[in-house]
Amino acid sequence: MRFSRRAARVLPASFFARPADIVARELLGGLVVSRLGGVVTSGRIVETEAYLGGPDPASHAYQLRKTVRNQALFGAPGTWYVYLSYGIHWCANLVCRKEGSGSAVLLRALEPVDGIPKMKARRGVARERLLCSGPGRLCQALDMTIDLDGKRMNRSDVRVLEPEVSGDQVVAVTSRIGITKAADWPLRFVLAESLHLSKRVRPAIPG
Repeated sequence: MRFSRRAARVLPASFFARPADIVARELLGGLVVSRLGGVVTSGRIVETEAYLGGPDPASHAYQLRKTVRNQALFGAPGTWYVYLSYGIHWCANLVCRKEGSGSAVLLRALEPVDGIPKMKARRGVARERLLCSGPGRLCQALDMTIDLDGKRMNRSDVRVLEPEVSGDQVVAVTSRIGITKAADWPLRFVLAESLHLSKRVRPAIPG
């Protein structure tokens, strides 16, 4: 696939004020730009997952249950929701639909673009493919932590620019990864030809 290099704008809150499955697919190709840690690091979104809030058993907002830790998930569209997975790594989500719905998109994998030497130092790995090929990995590479939780994306130090994809690309849809409830729901969206996915997409449902 090829990505255009023309200037892109930061995605507005209105982009996220839609169902999470639509947002998740349309985020593919968007550029995540972090200015955390005193250096610019960025990556192109190649994998996302949608979580649908109240009716989704795999969502942290299932049945709209609110806790101290998931408050940001019920925020306005375009709000960062960051949580610690298995007590080990951070995972970054962007809130969707309307305030209070609890739906969001998880960023699962990026293709590194800028600041790759810094990403390698943060991750402690040399292979570029391993820098952002997973939600915990990409947060570590871009220095994303709980400090982002609850912040509006377009006012934070980590912003998402509109997708600027050109040329042919294959979008595939699969079931979500690493969950036990609603595990068969087809809510994982990937740029199927990318080498930076957290998991290969074979077989896949055409997108």
